[in-house]
Amino acid sequence: MLIAVAGNIGSGKTTLTKLLSSHYKWEPHFEDADDNPYINDFYEDMQRWSFNLQVSFLKERFKNMIDIRKSGKTVILDRTIYEDAFIFAPNLHAMGLMPSRDFDNYFQLYELISSLIEPPDLLIYLRASVPTLVDQIQTRGRKYEDSIRLDYLKRLNERYEAWVDKYKLGKLLIVDVDKTNFIQNKEDLSSVISKVDAELFGLFK
Repeated sequence: MLIAVAGNIGSGKTTLTKLLSSHYKWEPHFEDADDNPYINDFYEDMQRWSFNLQVSFLKERFKNMIDIRKSGKTVILDRTIYEDAFIFAPNLHAMGLMPSRDFDNYFQLYELISSLIEPPDLLIYLRASVPTLVDQIQTRGRKYEDSIRLDYLKRLNERYEAWVDKYKLGKLLIVDVDKTNFIQNKEDLSSVISKVDAELFGLFK
């Protein structure tokens, strides 16, 4: 199986991926944003580097999806290929940070790639308000994220909600991060695990 965790910057995707991987003994695959060759340049000059960054992420996620399905293992994935195509790239385009020619080229490439991959067996969406995102971003202290603007996070949240509202590719579990502290509260984590059990196995443990 493939389980994917989706959510805005700072929503807790990596942490939940680690916690569920440990509980279920699933193999975790993490987003390697820190290692992306364009990430620092992007946050310094979004308009110049937006297309490069998005194509780079698309390539890596496509490779990961193919490798995961070939492995035959149950894997939990931190962020999905769909978020790039329906949230981040369109948002950059709408903000005037990616030209229409580049965006059209990017999305046509995504459509070709998406026709060759299987969607996750379960998508876990971490819903979080902007104040919660800001708190968690500041807590983890990634230097390149210092310049992220509040309006940028707000726009991303709006696109996440629109995408999730129309998501029909498979099973979907929504976790309200504002009300569910799975990082520090064991009962909240147990509640998330019970909901995952119900979606994947049709029962509560």
